[in-house]
Amino acid sequence: MKKTLLFPLLTSIPMLMFAGGFQVNLQGNKQTGMGHLGTGLTLGASNVYFNPGSMGFLDKKLSSEIGGSFISSKVAFQDQSTGITERTDNPLGTPFYAYASYKVTEKFSAGIGVYTPFGSTVDWGKEWSGSKLIQDISLRAIFIQPTVSYKITDKIGFGAGLNIVSGSVELNRAIDSPVGNDNTVNLQGSTVALGFNAGLYIQASEKLSFGLTYRSQVDVELTEGDANFNVHPALATTLPNTTFDATLPLPATATLGIGYQVNDKWLVSVEGSLVQWSAYESLDFDFANATTPDSKNARNYEDAIIVRTGVQYTASEKLDLRAGFYYDQSPIQDDYFSPETPNSDNYGITLGASFNPTEQFGIDLSTLFIIGAERESYAPIGDGGRFGGKYASRSFIPGIGLHYNF
Repeated sequence: MKKTLLFPLLTSIPMLMFAGGFQVNLQGNKQTGMGHLGTGLTLGASNVYFNPGSMGFLDKKLSSEIGGSFISSKVAFQDQSTGITERTDNPLGTPFYAYASYKVTEKFSAGIGVYTPFGSTVDWGKEWSGSKLIQDISLRAIFIQPTVSYKITDKIGFGAGLNIVSGSVELNRAIDSPVGNDNTVNLQGSTVALGFNAGLYIQASEKLSFGLTYRSQVDVELTEGDANFNVHPALATTLPNTTFDATLPLPATATLGIGYQVNDKWLVSVEGSLVQWSAYESLDFDFANATTPDSKNARNYEDAIIVRTGVQYTASEKLDLRAGFYYDQSPIQDDYFSPETPNSDNYGITLGASFNPTEQFGIDLSTLFIIGAERESYAPIGDGGRFGGKYASRSFIPGIGLHYNF
């Protein structure tokens, strides 16, 4: 009974954290408007995130950016046996970013970034047909990244930073049990973890630039997370309130980008990322309660790629226009797909603009529309049962930011 009721509950915790479908990259409105690429470009202080190696190539002594986005996302599920369609009721997400980059000397630069690459909520509600798999799950995470950069030559720069990750997660779901009809569990945990990023930037010519970045794997160690059960008295001894520990591997990412200034008006760029999701082989839990056996849960994610392309058109001294497209491959195999992570291959279409009323100050706007490919899958539930059908997702994400340089 414990394995049937308890293990599926707790294996849901990190899924949102890892899912490509919810790892919406919104770390700069300029970059988002170009398909969220920036590894091979120098677009401003957001290079602290996109490629710290290019910080020394920024024109100004001090560069700064601040901004945010507004995520409106929906996932639809259709039961193929009944034809009934159900949808999530997700609240508006509001990720943000702030960067500053300062040229200490002609060759040495220092900067800092604060941003939220994870921070979504999936809310299926308490009454939907898959409530025993998941009702709602939310994740809040803040990355703090102090960074340094050195301009090795007039054409080559290298930079690196420390990633300090502070985050929390909360999940609610119903419990499948023959005893009682309103058995639920609330799961909460918070943690701090460390990682690093590094970037190499090459200004090969006046028109051509290259960038290569690496963001390390981060092993997020969740300690003493709280599992609080609201169950029928007959289940109280089987499912007592307890704590748990788990280690969650956030995958490493390597990105190669190329930028080309066609002429005074047009800038084009392409880049590709390899996300090493294969690090997520298993999710293991160690429970403090002695009567609750530890669990080991296979995930077997596969490495995935992201391909991006974008253009920028300088309409005037005060106005830049942008557009882009990207393809984000899902790392989740069919046998491990579930409504906690209704993630399929995603296609992103972007538009953006910057209005610069003065040489120092500007406003950055972006719009991202994400189309998730339809996917049919069935997840294990209960004693040998399976739950599933067809899933499809859509997200609309406008954003606004400010930049100031001097």
